[in-house]
Amino acid sequence: MPGILSLAASHAPTSAVLASGLARVESRFREQLDTTIAPVAELCEYVERYRGKMLRPTLVILSGMAASPSSAEPNENQVTVAAVIEMIHMATLVHDDVLDEASVRRGGDTVNKRKGNEAAIILGDYLLSKSFHLCSSLDEQSTALRVGEVTSIVCEGEMLQLAQRGDYSLDEPAYFEIIRRKTAALIALACELGAAHAGAPRSLVQRLSDFGDKIGTAFQIQDDLLDLVGDEPTVGKSLGKDLAKGKLTLPIIHHLACLDPARRASTIDRLRRGADAETDRAALAADLESTGSIRYARHAAESLVSQAKSLLAPLDGSPARSALLAIADAVITRAF
Repeated sequence: MPGILSLAASHAPTSAVLASGLARVESRFREQLDTTIAPVAELCEYVERYRGKMLRPTLVILSGMAASPSSAEPNENQVTVAAVIEMIHMATLVHDDVLDEASVRRGGDTVNKRKGNEAAIILGDYLLSKSFHLCSSLDEQSTALRVGEVTSIVCEGEMLQLAQRGDYSLDEPAYFEIIRRKTAALIALACELGAAHAGAPRSLVQRLSDFGDKIGTAFQIQDDLLDLVGDEPTVGKSLGKDLAKGKLTLPIIHHLACLDPARRASTIDRLRRGADAETDRAALAADLESTGSIRYARHAAESLVSQAKSLLAPLDGSPARSALLAIADAVITRAF
């Protein structure tokens, strides 16, 4: 995805406020993970490189600004919520890398490759624990309850996907149920809580939550496409893991549905046997192109982004709203 700040670059005040807000989020994040125990401090310092573009904290801040254009700076609750959500997101990345046996994340070694699965699992748990501790510092309990609810939804999505591995009868509704839970729910929460802590009315909070749900779903479809047809040095993480782990994604589901019974059976047999990751990805990508399955998945993501952008139409025009629209577009144009 293009640099988050560059999306607001044409609106200097918004860009400056966003940069300042994200700096405060990073500071709160580090303060929460501060520890005198050297091995823990080393892991926490290393995992900070997982932060990447800080999409979710950015959505907290921009949603708050779009819901309340008169706000000059993110308030303390928004900064805290942004740090909480980013911590939860990073915990899921650390755990996902263990589940996928991934060795590359953000162009470098994953925690599990560098320190082993045991350390990675405990670090993910530690991040979750610290996120809930930080969330409990808010004055009212409703946010903590909502964060707990959505974190459970994310875990349910991951468990649902785990249960469906190797199930080549998985259909599109089941796929969308998985990705809305495991990815879109947390992105929707970022938009929801950013607006809620800006004092927005419930109808506007729900509208921004729905916006986040749709761009989050599109984000995961694009991520699944990159796993099949992306370039690892560009993407910056291990690819081909969906194939290796028997995870069915939208292009594969559509492809299998397009095949006659004999070809479908032979394709499933090949997927079950597995093969050299790069060779298999290239061959499968060609097959997916032949059935229009890559185009089908891209169109699904584009449609979701279009729906998301339409949800922002009733909002007053503002630089923050423009930045949200730009982020929506970037979800499906990113190469990493």
